[in-house]
Amino acid sequence: MLNISTQIIHLHKRFPLAISRGVMTGSDNLFVHVEENGVTGIGEMAPGSTEGAQTPQEGAKMLTDFCASEKSSNSIQETYDNAMGAGVAACAVAALDMALWDLRAKQASLPLYKLLGLSRNVVSTSVTVGINPPEVVRERIPLLLDGTGVKALKVKLGSPDGLDADQAMFSAVLEMTENRSTVIRVDANGGWTVPEAKKMMQWLADRGVEYIEQPLKKGEEDGLIHLFKDRPLPIYVDESCRVSSDIPHFADRVDGVNLKLMKCGGITEALRIVSTARAFGLKTMIGCMGESSVSIAAGASIGSLFDYIDLDSHLNLDPDPCGGAEMTDGKILPTNNLGHGGGILNA
Repeated sequence: MLNISTQIIHLHKRFPLAISRGVMTGSDNLFVHVEENGVTGIGEMAPGSTEGAQTPQEGAKMLTDFCASEKSSNSIQETYDNAMGAGVAACAVAALDMALWDLRAKQASLPLYKLLGLSRNVVSTSVTVGINPPEVVRERIPLLLDGTGVKALKVKLGSPDGLDADQAMFSAVLEMTENRSTVIRVDANGGWTVPEAKKMMQWLADRGVEYIEQPLKKGEEDGLIHLFKDRPLPIYVDESCRVSSDIPHFADRVDGVNLKLMKCGGITEALRIVSTARAFGLKTMIGCMGESSVSIAAGASIGSLFDYIDLDSHLNLDPDPCGGAEMTDGKILPTNNLGHGGGILNA
């Protein structure tokens, strides 16, 4: 039986995050501790209805029930498969999975990235700019860029107010980054129709955007065929890609996939997604949800596998109750501490 304990911590956002589906000001996240022979691994769950558990209490019950019945196993992969097979929410499985990887790396007296045979060579992370009126964007961009080392912005579009609002907001982003060498990427979070996406992709390409993410809603992947041919920008999917078995269904109409630990269930499936994406010749990205430094540190441990990184949610917390995922020269580097390196401060 897996020996786990849980605790709930409220995370408050410095700036509310608005995307095409709504606004988030903070969350109650679940932290999972797995103990074995005096060594403890830690993981984190950011709740979400699309990830199978809307509250930390719901996730905690799922994990407690699962761990009470799960036979002790040295195989993290087997535990992951059993938990997913038992219907445990993906975001809850993610917390257990990263805690187990943290535990095994600590038991081996290694940083997790070294246990996995990876390096600390990672690309810069994007920092998110949520959907906001132009005047708010003009105030926020300097706060995100001045003296922070941030080198790339991911701009959320797909405004419920339509393409005019998207273009007005993006124009404000361009205005505030005009004299900076900032890379700009765009995520529509499924906020556009096919005709809207075609129009916006060309408009954004003309303004130097690097790629477009999730232009259409999850479930509308057939529409990507119409965007992929003669596309002016590379297309990545996020919400459309939850687990590795999703990839063959749209691999012929995208350039890459964005995985999130909360969405796929943790590091174990993240490694499978990367392998599957590479087999189809696709590029890879790792993103995050409303997570603290614990989950971000776990993601950073596999950061060298990705072409693009969006591990920035902890940078928008006031305060981040956890540590282990500092930014250095625009990058979230894996630490050389044992395990994934993330932990609760003053715990």
